[in-house]
Amino acid sequence: MNLLLLAPDDLVAPDRACIHDSRRLKHLHEVHRAACGETLIVGMTNAGIGRARLLTLEKDQAVFEILHLDDAPPPALPVHVLLALPRPRMLARSLENIATMGVKRLTLLHTARVEKSYWQSPELQPERIEAHLRLGLEQARDTVLPTVDLQPRFKPFVEDQLPAALAGQRALLAHPGIGESCPRGLPMDQPVTLAIGPEGGFIPFEVEMLQAMGFEGIHLGERILRVETAVVSLLSRLF
Repeated sequence: MNLLLLAPDDLVAPDRACIHDSRRLKHLHEVHRAACGETLIVGMTNAGIGRARLLTLEKDQAVFEILHLDDAPPPALPVHVLLALPRPRMLARSLENIATMGVKRLTLLHTARVEKSYWQSPELQPERIEAHLRLGLEQARDTVLPTVDLQPRFKPFVEDQLPAALAGQRALLAHPGIGESCPRGLPMDQPVTLAIGPEGGFIPFEVEMLQAMGFEGIHLGERILRVETAVVSLLSRLF
């Protein structure tokens, strides 16, 4: 936790915050080993970053005096990620990585090689998704939560919703063995939509549909990567 991410519900006064949840308290006690009077880096969800002084630290709560929240979070990546829904364990890590890398718009998408049972996972509950995103933000010292959209039907999404979403975007399809090597260092003023399939890749029908929408094929070489590794590798090379 490189930043203590606060939520509006943590505020008990304009300049006071009190946290009660076990995860943040455990980090303060066992990892940070914080002491009363110490000044910590904090951020307010979807707002600024600053510092707060720890006033009290007990087993069941910690109280902070907020000194300031005037600093801006790091800039977001200009990318909308379309990600084939990973298996639940990989989903958790992927959400954290996506938030850490600075993605602010994510669509989780059903594809032919995504097992239907994945859509019943407790990891898709809004509170679980937000918890993983918060971990990623705390790692990166960011405060702005990404938006996550669930699309359990591939064809209707691609035909009915995707065309409008692609307006003004460069569309890239990450798929083994097609197109060119993943480009490097794209300009930050060029919005991108990046489609990433499951570990087995998109099926030919899905590739054809996306290419018909204007997606350019890109790849990372011959090796097949795990989803969470591919996400980080692609974003790192693109931006």
